Amino acid sequence: LTYRISKYPARLDRQEVDKEIAKAFSVWSEYTDLTFTPKKSAPVHIDIRFEVNEHGDGDPFDGPGGTLAHAYFPVYGGDAHFDDAEFWTIGKSRGTNLFQVAAHEFGHSLGLSHSDVRSALMAPFYRGYDPVFRLDSDDVQGIQALYGRKTNGGSSGASGGSSPTRPTQRPVQKDPDSELCSSPKIDAIFNSADGATYAFKGDSYYKLTENAVAEGYPKKIAEGWPQLPGNIDAAFTYKNGKTYFFQGTKYWRYSGRQMDGDYPKEISEGFTGVPDHLDAALVWGGNGKIYFYKGSKFWRFDPLKRPPVKSTYPKPISNWEGLPNNIDAALQYTNGYTYFFKDDKYYRFNDRTFSIDQSDPPFPRPVAHWWYGCKNSPSTFDSIGNIKTLKKEEDLHHNDADDLILDAALEVHPSLTRGRNGKAGPV
Repeated sequence: LTYRISKYPARLDRQEVDKEIAKAFSVWSEYTDLTFTPKKSAPVHIDIRFEVNEHGDGDPFDGPGGTLAHAYFPVYGGDAHFDDAEFWTIGKSRGTNLFQVAAHEFGHSLGLSHSDVRSALMAPFYRGYDPVFRLDSDDVQGIQALYGRKTNGGSSGASGGSSPTRPTQRPVQKDPDSELCSSPKIDAIFNSADGATYAFKGDSYYKLTENAVAEGYPKKIAEGWPQLPGNIDAAFTYKNGKTYFFQGTKYWRYSGRQMDGDYPKEISEGFTGVPDHLDAALVWGGNGKIYFYKGSKFWRFDPLKRPPVKSTYPKPISNWEGLPNNIDAALQYTNGYTYFFKDDKYYRFNDRTFSIDQSDPPFPRPVAHWWYGCKNSPSTFDSIGNIKTLKKEEDLHHNDADDLILDAALEVHPSLTRGRNGKAGPV
């Protein structure tokens, strides 16, 4: 196959872009007999362009913090377009990594749809720069199902020499703890300062990986966070690196796993205007403010303001369109997306529309299957479309409320439709 970059990004060196694009194609040629040859002029099989706003295909880009890229399936040409308003970077954790997004888009150009294996390149969300990127076995199975295995002695399995073992429809699932699988309801969930995700339930806690509960869990909360009680109501880590835990009328502040001095304290002392006996709390990426939830109401807390809670609060949770009352836990996940948990289900919140994401199948969805990796838990879905993610705070150039859509493979020729009718539905 041949390709050309007919329009380069404005803020990157052309030679560096050439290298990254070639590397992105090599992700797929490593496991098949496909070859990709750059050309300087048309005609080519895959045309690559960096564009802004309306760019002639009836599907305009929306500036920083919106759609990252989109690509056409082979039957419609295979071209790939990237939003040049994004902060594209090469080999850095800041910004949006060109290589990883390009490799994903070229997967669509070759005919791959999104995968529901969260560790797969073709998963529909951008996880950020990975300096030791490797193609998941699910991706390998997918591309080899279309084009066959490599016959010239190259790789036939996943990176590192292992053969593909993951099913193409769901993550490898280990049975974590029978209690968590049979009773998925949790008390609290949060990201630690180092980016790890923990779920609390009773006097136990679980570390969550991308696919399931990490091995060796559950563990006792009192062992992980000395002097912290069980049955936590809510928890979050603030941008100062401190983690706050709430139970009843009190709260605890930790630096890592060490409790800070003079704690616990009364919630009314440290979080004036916030009620006791909370349901959930999070730091929302939309504005960096702390939100507390209880029953049918929520409070916004800004430690830089006096008073920190405006007189217009509390407000009804129904303002978060589609979110039920009496939630159990809330989280801004490491991919930047906002999640709410209630009983055995979870909801994903769209920060752009300020409502629960619309999808087919709809939210809420089963927590045990998607978050805990429980083998026998029910799943209400078989495939994944688009997942929208927020830019990490370090990547933003304006405010924290803008979201990123990794892509949507364009399923129709642009001359035949306008808008987003040709794209896979959001998930």
